[in-house]
Amino acid sequence: MWELVSDTVASLALSSGVGTSALADSSVLQASPGRGLVALLAAFVVATLFYAVTLHLAATFFLGTVPTQKAATVAPAPALVSVLLGRYGLERVGFISQRLGVLIVVVATLSADALVISRVYDLDVVPTAILTLLHFAFAAVLGIALANLFGQV
Repeated sequence: MWELVSDTVASLALSSGVGTSALADSSVLQASPGRGLVALLAAFVVATLFYAVTLHLAATFFLGTVPTQKAATVAPAPALVSVLLGRYGLERVGFISQRLGVLIVVVATLSADALVISRVYDLDVVPTAILTLLHFAFAAVLGIALANLFGQV
């Protein structure tokens, strides 16, 4: 809806000749949309909070009562990997297609998640794999629900 309104306003302004240079140049509103250190840090903090909540839910479901601090300790690792490698899932990068990029990001994020889960929760290989897959499932379900709620899908 907002795209339709903004397109209509922009076309009316351009046809009338009022504010032509300001509306045609989107850099007036944002110096560099979606880029910069602040955007990267904000994405990292949001991803860390999201992974901490979903990991705590998965750990409580699988292990029983666990302290939330363990989930908060684990969460920055998969958040960092997914934020830094996130571009691979959005567009073609070099010889890596978009589909292969998504696979790379998911495997790298799950690997980082499993490595830190095994250290922090002091689990063997099989319980670590189960908790990692549960964490992935909880994150996928909550992520899809939030994306639908905010209209991103």
